[in-house]
Amino acid sequence: MAKWTPFPHAGDYQFDAASVKKHWARLHGGDAEPCPKDAAALEAWALFHNGDFEKAAAAGLAAGGAGITAANKATSIYANYLEPKEKARLDLFMQVAERAQAQAAKEPDNANAWYWHAYALGRYSQGISVAKALAQGLGGKVKESLEKAIALSPKHADARIALGAFHAEVIDKVGSLIGGMTYGAKKDTGLKLFQEALKLNPGSAIAMIEYANALVMLEGDKKMKEATALYEKAAAAEPTDAMERLDVEMARAELEEE
Repeated sequence: MAKWTPFPHAGDYQFDAASVKKHWARLHGGDAEPCPKDAAALEAWALFHNGDFEKAAAAGLAAGGAGITAANKATSIYANYLEPKEKARLDLFMQVAERAQAQAAKEPDNANAWYWHAYALGRYSQGISVAKALAQGLGGKVKESLEKAIALSPKHADARIALGAFHAEVIDKVGSLIGGMTYGAKKDTGLKLFQEALKLNPGSAIAMIEYANALVMLEGDKKMKEATALYEKAAAAEPTDAMERLDVEMARAELEEE
């Protein structure tokens, strides 16, 4: 395995197990993950929040149990934002999808096992092209796992963001008729999911970014102004940890390109 690209702001976040525990509700407002009782899993989460994604993944896998979720999140966020090679990114997403699927089989009530299975498969699908992924039957798996995550964890904002993005992407690629009939994708459902996510986790930069992208996919240029306003709000957000920093910087980079 090649060495992972380091988080560009190493040292900016200085969490330890105690401070992660103290700020848990704020740090996990998106994924609604319960605070682990296991010290090793908590240590893996501290590494994750500091942006030491490679060490967080290794520590999470070594801890097992609740640590697997920390490893899956660290690997997914790293692959999404920092891995420069496309093949390596896709391989990492596939690893997470397989690991999370095994975790869900062992712990069917673990909402984040289902969520990371869907997230990783969804990002993998975007990498190979949504049309190709739909043809391979991945769309149904993503939708099913996200719906399971929400049913198990009704306050899971991130699962709503991902499911909202699923509805938008499918309609964008195959149109609302086929999207609705074949994949159960609906414009109104997608937009409602984003609104619910922002109610549950109001400061979430990634919710604003994905909502903005979906608005443009589903409504076109007439929603450009609203989408830009969401991006501006995301870019102005105050990140609490390394992952949020990457979200906010993505919004800023996008605005600079416009």
